Amino acid sequence: MPRMLDVSDEVRSEIGDDEADRLLGGDRAPDSYECTSCRTPGDTHAEPTSTVLFIGDETAVLAFAHARCIPSQVVPVAEEQLAGAVRSISQSQPAAPNLTVPAPNLTVPAPDFTVPDHDFAVPAQDAAGTPPQPIAPGQAAILGITCGLVLHGKVGHASLVVEPTGPVGRPGSTSGEDEFLDLLQDAGFQRVSDLDETPDQLPGWSVLVAMGKLHAILQPAAAGGSTGWWQAHQPLQVTDAWRMAASQLSEVTMYAVPAGMVGRQPREDLLRQALERAVALGQVVAASLPLAGT
Repeated sequence: MPRMLDVSDEVRSEIGDDEADRLLGGDRAPDSYECTSCRTPGDTHAEPTSTVLFIGDETAVLAFAHARCIPSQVVPVAEEQLAGAVRSISQSQPAAPNLTVPAPNLTVPAPDFTVPDHDFAVPAQDAAGTPPQPIAPGQAAILGITCGLVLHGKVGHASLVVEPTGPVGRPGSTSGEDEFLDLLQDAGFQRVSDLDETPDQLPGWSVLVAMGKLHAILQPAAAGGSTGWWQAHQPLQVTDAWRMAASQLSEVTMYAVPAGMVGRQPREDLLRQALERAVALGQVVAASLPLAGT
């Protein structure tokens, strides 16, 4: 029996016309599934459903989502993270097809600037409430990310606050000068003067949340597509409220501040207060980043 499935051209080009036709015809699609975005049950017979193809370095896995949550698309995921996604999909969707296809052999040049990531991204209300530890002289800065809801007027926006542990310079710079905000402004981020205003969306950048966890912040790749700007060592759990806000608005607000400006706050009200102090000092840049995948 045909299913109410959407297979985008992007997904079709990866899995092939034959497999796509079998999915649309019902031969390879599950009757029911757990939406990879909102994590609630879905029915391919009764409601429009998107096919979402997670692609790693060597393999790819097909998942399903409500069309109202996310469109059919291809989502790049690190190979080691894909293993966890496979286990989650297998547990939640026993009837889903075991579709594993070779991932495309893509080679992209290194991004203009990246900072080694660090996976202390946690919901603000669960954070330790202490600032990141300072780095030793000559040691590369790492990025810390705190997740929390930040009010824009009366609407809570899923937000990420990115703060390095030390100065971030341009590639090749040995001056020790902190150019973190300047680099982000060069990439299109804007200075924040009012925390209640929603920043403009930044083309090419996105936030990858899959299986209810934060995976990465993606930036445009020079050869086309996306590449990781920040990536969690392990996928990081976000709260239901944060995930629902991100899903409802289909975007996440990313704020960036210099080292030591905000710290890791134990509650969202304290996170906002710290951001407001940083805004008053002119030390915050931001952009709205669309969700990539879920």
